[in-house]
Amino acid sequence: MADEVEIKFVVEDIAELEDKLRALGFHQQTPRTHEFNTLYDTANGQLQKTGQLLRLRQYGDIWTLTHKARGKKGIHKTRVETETEVANGENMKAILLALGYLPSFQYEKFRAEWKDAEGHVVVDETPIGNLAEIEGPPEWIDSTAERLGVSPKQYITKNYAELFQEWKRRTRSSAQAMTFAECGAPASE
Repeated sequence: MADEVEIKFVVEDIAELEDKLRALGFHQQTPRTHEFNTLYDTANGQLQKTGQLLRLRQYGDIWTLTHKARGKKGIHKTRVETETEVANGENMKAILLALGYLPSFQYEKFRAEWKDAEGHVVVDETPIGNLAEIEGPPEWIDSTAERLGVSPKQYITKNYAELFQEWKRRTRSSAQAMTFAECGAPASE
């Protein structure tokens, strides 16, 4: 278990951001890869009510199960994250269902991961817009954001479920999942 400390920010131009990352000494850890996430909760939403998250993610051919505890409020999003790789995602889904957990939210994106010696930056192409996350020690996050031209006023600490709900209100969309098909966004391969 470790604290996950991160911020998100809106990305207007992915190629420009990637050029800046290269110039700052980042290397691409994983190329743009399709990712599909399912959040699970009890029928009465107990995990959400207590600020927790249980996620099964497929990133390319890799499956991971993640639990995130209630976060701490501040300029950065900070929460305890416990994550493990799963050998068989379909079996993990069956286990979660057998334990009484139900899918509560699904979202997909294309993600590329960039890394330097202290932390990493991920670039997410989502059905509701392009975002990046900077994750690492708080001082490094702020320094990296500044070097990328991102001010603290641009920091986003909401999760994708919250951002999706905001997007739905703003666009009056009836989509139930943050998928390219439901949101009417093209999923460029």
